[in-house]
Amino acid sequence: MPTAPIATPRPEEIRLHGDVIVDEYAWLERRDDPAVIAHLEAENAYARAALEPLAPLVDALYAEMRGRIPEDDSAVPVRRGPFLYYTRLVAGGQYPLHCRRPAPDGPEELLLDGNALGAGAPFFRVGPFTPSPDHALLAYGVDGTGAGTFTLSIKDTRGGELLPDQIDGVSGSVEWAADGRSLLYVTYDEAHRPFKLFRHRLGQAQAQDELLHHEQDESFFVYLRATRSREYLVLVLHSWRGNEIRYARADDPATAFAPLAPRVPQVEHFLEHQGDHFLILSNQGAENFRLLAAPTADPRPETWRELLAHRPDTLLDGIDAFAGHLVLYERRGGLQHIRICDPDGGNVRYVAFPEPVYTFTPGPNEEYASATLRFTYSSLITPNTVVDYDMATGAWSQRKQDVIPSGYVPDLYVSERLEASAPDGARVPISLVYRRGLVRDGSAPALLIGYGAYGYSYDPAFDQKRLSLLDRGFVFAIAHIRGGQELGRPWYEQGRMLHKKNTFGDFIAAAEQLVAEGYTSPPRLAISGTSAGGLLVSACANARPELFGAVLARVPWTNVIASLIRPDLPLTVIEWDQWGNPAIEEQYRYLRSYDPYEHLEAKAYPPIMATASLNDTAVPYWDPAKWVARLRARKQGDSALIMRTNMAAGHAGSSGRYSSLRDIAEEYAFLIHALGVD
Repeated sequence: MPTAPIATPRPEEIRLHGDVIVDEYAWLERRDDPAVIAHLEAENAYARAALEPLAPLVDALYAEMRGRIPEDDSAVPVRRGPFLYYTRLVAGGQYPLHCRRPAPDGPEELLLDGNALGAGAPFFRVGPFTPSPDHALLAYGVDGTGAGTFTLSIKDTRGGELLPDQIDGVSGSVEWAADGRSLLYVTYDEAHRPFKLFRHRLGQAQAQDELLHHEQDESFFVYLRATRSREYLVLVLHSWRGNEIRYARADDPATAFAPLAPRVPQVEHFLEHQGDHFLILSNQGAENFRLLAAPTADPRPETWRELLAHRPDTLLDGIDAFAGHLVLYERRGGLQHIRICDPDGGNVRYVAFPEPVYTFTPGPNEEYASATLRFTYSSLITPNTVVDYDMATGAWSQRKQDVIPSGYVPDLYVSERLEASAPDGARVPISLVYRRGLVRDGSAPALLIGYGAYGYSYDPAFDQKRLSLLDRGFVFAIAHIRGGQELGRPWYEQGRMLHKKNTFGDFIAAAEQLVAEGYTSPPRLAISGTSAGGLLVSACANARPELFGAVLARVPWTNVIASLIRPDLPLTVIEWDQWGNPAIEEQYRYLRSYDPYEHLEAKAYPPIMATASLNDTAVPYWDPAKWVARLRARKQGDSALIMRTNMAAGHAGSSGRYSSLRDIAEEYAFLIHALGVD
């Protein structure tokens, strides 16, 4: 095996609030420097050599995972007007076919062949996919780098030819105006912030497109969506310190967006439309949100009336409005719930779920006049199940459950919910699953994962890839730590800004609980986190390296201060309201108290595998590269340390369904080997 690559230190200084921070690997941020690419390639060569002895295990894991996904598969069709739209996978194909057929049983029309479009491309992804109101045209976007920037094309669905219109630099926000002859889209600034909304009229050059909104505040992102009724377009101006909602009629040729309410710090609104009124979720004076209604003819704040008051034990997590029903998505007691009522708020009922611990994902629900609510249900032991729920009768119709061709018996597995006590006494939920017959004597290997940021709730969903660990005796656990919203909005607020270290304390408490109850032991306990979850596991590895037997840090954000002092980077300015601004001394001191890159020490660390992507705009490749370089220079002992950089992808990694399985097989093989699993 070759010698581990050593990055040459080139010390640079950062001066903040009287401190001098020395960064000896800042030069790795210079992507155009050939030495940087050479270093990444050397790390990749070292990772390949380190994983080479595990090749039989990687191949076995890959074969298992591939054997659990159908080679030919089709999604449940989604009704959009006169058509049923769906995707289909074919044997050997990396990417889906995008199809439709006239309802109910018309012949299939192939709209996009992902395998043909992505043939030979190192990365390929279809993003926006939006039929025109009359379904004669299709606007779709393709990302060829993984950076999340799309080139938008327009296809005539009747003849199959592409229109000459092509729009570059588009984010994921694309909507048609009701006339079907113009569409609206959002573009990025140089820091990859969605900041401008344009209207494009068919047949004109992109340079002639009309600018409808330019968001000057760098802490706000611009998003566009349509209401379910398709009568209104909603412009969402979002930051972590509040948002602003603007709306326009979709059939208004001028498409003038009017503000729903003034922009107020820490206040968020979410808008839907139903009949002659808007429905508004608001946290103004209601931390967990309340539901309000406003007449569309005059939706000024003074006309708003309350439909559902704030409840301290229940978070209003989303809303779907149908012509005859109102659906609210709630979180209570660490679980999701679906509340259904009539448009006037009466006749309230809840969807009954078959398991005590579960999760669901709403949609897609494209038809406003429908009485059917679609969602995908799963649990740690139940595969993804597409359900059509009759909102009038309460009938539950299973449209599809993911098939595992190689075989799967749910009764072989057990799912539980535990609690751990955080250092400040907070009770932290833990969801776990393992194969039946587990002996709780501390000998079982375990993988604990978490995230704990941005209010993202890490729900207990099924993952067929995970079976390769469970069938090798692993306990798999999710720590529902603060920074998410599993226990409501306060759970999120207690895990960000000057409370961020609660997240790390919660995760360590969850690890200690698994050990205390005999599910595993420190040498057999691996931890994994992605992006902000990578910050989590790298900070915990600094704090308690002896507690963990292995660390998998996927595109980890570890250079906290080095990132947040650079407003030119994607996300930085908006992130100040999530993590803190180093220019403010109190916030800087707190950030420096846990910044993983700044807390690497001369001590033993567990085996670590890190991943990065060269085109990542969320966590730049240099973040994990610098972290690994400093860690390699400072850590003691001979524990494994490898980093794999995808040189042709972005934040989400490989795009093809088979390529991504190969990546996961390597990560699992690393964990299995590091924990000494036979």
